[in-house]
Amino acid sequence: MTQDFNPARRRILHGAGALAVAGAMPLAARAQTKQIVVSDPGGPYTTAYREAFYDPFEKATGIKVVSVARESQPVAQFAAMVQTKNYVWDVTTLTLSADIPYLEAKGLLEPIGLKASDYPDIMPEAITPNWLGVDVYSTVLAYRADKFKDNGPKSWADFWDVKKFPGRRCLRRSPLDTLEQALLADGVPLDKLYPLDVDRAFKSLDKIKPHINIWWTSGAQAMQAIQSGDVDMISTWNGRAQAAKDNGAPVTIVWNQGLYSIEGWGIPKGTPRAEEARQFVRFCADAKRQALLTRTLAYGPTNRKSFETISKERAALLPTAPDNIRNMKLPSPQWWEENRQKVTERFNSWIIS
Repeated sequence: MTQDFNPARRRILHGAGALAVAGAMPLAARAQTKQIVVSDPGGPYTTAYREAFYDPFEKATGIKVVSVARESQPVAQFAAMVQTKNYVWDVTTLTLSADIPYLEAKGLLEPIGLKASDYPDIMPEAITPNWLGVDVYSTVLAYRADKFKDNGPKSWADFWDVKKFPGRRCLRRSPLDTLEQALLADGVPLDKLYPLDVDRAFKSLDKIKPHINIWWTSGAQAMQAIQSGDVDMISTWNGRAQAAKDNGAPVTIVWNQGLYSIEGWGIPKGTPRAEEARQFVRFCADAKRQALLTRTLAYGPTNRKSFETISKERAALLPTAPDNIRNMKLPSPQWWEENRQKVTERFNSWIIS
């Protein structure tokens, strides 16, 4: 998953400088080979994508997929590649709420020509003309069952209730999702979140701030905190909470009031391998291939037909299972694109105050 992005010019220029020395493969040499370079977050993502998409695409088309692990936030590098025309990779994972509005507004995405009407089985919000979402993750409340047994927190109001639910708490050190959670804790209905009442959100955060033991900055840190028992309840990505469970930790995931996000493929505008990249993106829309992805990652497919080949036991653990997603909300990409910079600056000042 991507992290916070501040589209300041200094970061774009920094990304451009990094690209000048980071090209592991000369452009001319790569252009002579029938391959694409795809970047992803690495780790379990690479394993899952290799099984579900990379290897099947190579077999079906003869186009080799070279995978590389990218920075946690790819947008600055993405923009720098387009501006310098030095393409280190041809396709990368991008999230709908965090990345796509900015990249589309700046004209940095290669046209793919996708239409939701051409993919009736895929969630309509998972398709833009220049981007295809292939998996869904959610920011959820999770807690230690050994601390609360069957009486754990079931909502963000419960998380904020330190008297009824005493324990060590952990939130994300980012306004993304955290502002929404603060408003939900203060009684704002899930379907009435936007536009966010920022002042009200920070007043709510003021109440919980003294009780937060850890502000996490990476998914690995969040998983370790709940898995080790350093905290008793946490806001985290469902895949990280599930990984902690799979590792034997007594973790319970609460889908109620979760905030789901869609992750998928975008192409930097102008890459000389754009046609091969477009073939790859379209290839990943297939239901059975997305179903394979869920074997390794506890993230839901965007193709609803994928559930026909996912076991009921596994499906119940995924954000897009009907019983789970009905209690969640997709954050507004438009609101965050318009307000992220100023809200992030305010949050960063607040966190250290």
